[in-house]
Amino acid sequence: QFQLVESGGGAVQPGGSLRLSCAASGFTLDYYGIAWFRQAPGKEREGVSCINRRGTGTTYEDSVNGRFTISRDNAKNTVYLQMNGLKPDDTAEYYCAAQYFESQRYCSIYDRDYTVWGQGTQVTVSA
Repeated sequence: QFQLVESGGGAVQPGGSLRLSCAASGFTLDYYGIAWFRQAPGKEREGVSCINRRGTGTTYEDSVNGRFTISRDNAKNTVYLQMNGLKPDDTAEYYCAAQYFESQRYCSIYDRDYTVWGQGTQVTVSA
């Protein structure tokens, strides 16, 4: 059974940092592009960042570019999202998702492109 499990969420003050982890079980992440998404209450889910399966290409949503860093450790079957300079607007449930893309250089931050999803981890940024 393909499963993704997110962890690392929590409550932090503005300007703080968190590192989210996305661990896979039942399959190896080596062949999958991975993305992080978030959904705040009353808002649509939005793509935050993605990384191709080789780890050589990344994409970031404009509001997090320069503050968030996505990375992967295929040996640990885990993808990370390092979040620095957190703002109240970053408060949301964060989800990771995996998808096989034919091109090893490709990833996407559109949720319609992903079929394997985790259950989410909550991030709350407040003073």
